Amino acid sequence: MDAWQPVPVLLGVVGAGIALLYGLGRYLAADREPLVTGPFSGGLPPGEHAFSRFHVRWYAVTMMFLAFDMEMLFMYPWVTVVSEIGTGAVVEMFLFLAVLFAGVTYAWREGALRWT
Repeated sequence: MDAWQPVPVLLGVVGAGIALLYGLGRYLAADREPLVTGPFSGGLPPGEHAFSRFHVRWYAVTMMFLAFDMEMLFMYPWVTVVSEIGTGAVVEMFLFLAVLFAGVTYAWREGALRWT
């Protein structure tokens, strides 16, 4: 039972900290009315609703972004261990790049690089 004695103390400290932060937030909050004006972007009223759907052409652009993002995410750690692992790491990286290249090729075919 002595091993579990710090647990309720810790829970009490955490609970008191949370209560303190909520109380401090309520004390420091300004009493204001909500904004009467609508949101704006660059001084212009919004052209469409915030929950409107995106056009399907952005799917291919997103695939391009993810392909290049994943490439950089995995290439930096790969560079640090390629000398230790050897040929297997090089083969795996070229397979990974082939999969990414297939995704980029598909996005290119779908028109992700056409901006008009």
